[in-house]
Amino acid sequence: MMGLGGLLGRVLDRPLSLGRAAPDDRAIADLCKALLTEAGEATGLSLAKTILARYASLDDEEKRDFFMTLARDMDVNAGAVHQTIDAYDSDPTRDTYRAYAAASEPPRQELIRRLNRVPGATARLVAMRADLLRLTDLSGRLGALDQDFRHLFSSWFNRGFLVLSPIDWRSPALILEKIIAYEAVHDIAGWDDLRRRLQPADRRCYGFFHPAMPDEPLIFVEVALTRGIPGSVQRLLSDKRDPITADEADTAVFYSISNCQSGLAGISFGNSLIKQVVEDLGRDLKGLKTFVTLSPIPGFMKWLGDQDVSADLSEPDTLRRLTATYLLDAKRGQGPLDPVARFHLGNGALVHAVHAEADISEKGRKQSAGAMVNYLYDPDRLAQNHEALATHGTIASSASVRSLAGAGRRLL
Repeated sequence: MMGLGGLLGRVLDRPLSLGRAAPDDRAIADLCKALLTEAGEATGLSLAKTILARYASLDDEEKRDFFMTLARDMDVNAGAVHQTIDAYDSDPTRDTYRAYAAASEPPRQELIRRLNRVPGATARLVAMRADLLRLTDLSGRLGALDQDFRHLFSSWFNRGFLVLSPIDWRSPALILEKIIAYEAVHDIAGWDDLRRRLQPADRRCYGFFHPAMPDEPLIFVEVALTRGIPGSVQRLLSDKRDPITADEADTAVFYSISNCQSGLAGISFGNSLIKQVVEDLGRDLKGLKTFVTLSPIPGFMKWLGDQDVSADLSEPDTLRRLTATYLLDAKRGQGPLDPVARFHLGNGALVHAVHAEADISEKGRKQSAGAMVNYLYDPDRLAQNHEALATHGTIASSASVRSLAGAGRRLL
């Protein structure tokens, strides 16, 4: 005879069964309203599954209508917010604060949380936000809806939940296929090219993963271990290069950083990723003394086209001078105009060196006439550099880059 403990164990080990309920033919908006008022766990889970399945079947126009419904019908009640903030201002207690907090949160945030209770829903909600960004202009209420997604995702994808994992030639094929697909800086031309980036002893790749999306990299960085600081990405990735052992390297070069999930746009991972990889590599390979990027300069040609200047960019010194001027002088607010520069300098890196003929691909020529830049990550100066940029708009740079920029200013 089975004891009570064994019986309970069998019951608890069984997956939750939702039965074979008849299909729910209510409109998706009505299903969402029902989910917000449903207290039963099983029924709520069934409703959430139905909503996600129904959403997946919508065409683009129907998705736009769905987003507008969430934005319009599940917004905050401004009157209630005013009343509760006045009550809290008059009597700041736990109860008045709780009432204010409840009134100031739009119901659609709780809807997204309840949808996320479905196994595998996190990835589907990330894809839902990708649709929102793709299909709408985020004006008015739709911008507020996007802010709700960002608010929740910022918590769900907090650094404390992310897992840093090495990606190498032995990683699952599913992950490797996604590295090829998601590479955003230097295209990977198939499996042989990927092998050259992952298998040699002087190559590394790391990615952030989330436990709710274990087969989906959120962001990854490719690293080359070299002797000295390189000035050409083609030579760095050449299939004719001679690999070195990891112990021979004195420099780690971050030559490609790719965000993988468009639905997580605006959720920053790169800062933490690079700093963690610098720390891990420095701990594991004591011979590494220098940590730099070899980065594109995507805004240079557009900026130069806006300047009243005629320059021969085929002349390497001219190109380097103008590029240095762009990196140090072209601003958006207090920060750099160039998006890649804004990322690395915001992390506390400094502009270390500028190279002509560094990316001779069609994309490299179009973006920056072939120029690339090294951003130096000096662990002892990251905080200082970041603070100077954030507080005073000061862009940290080497003496050689400052000299180039001075010469470039005379050409403008």
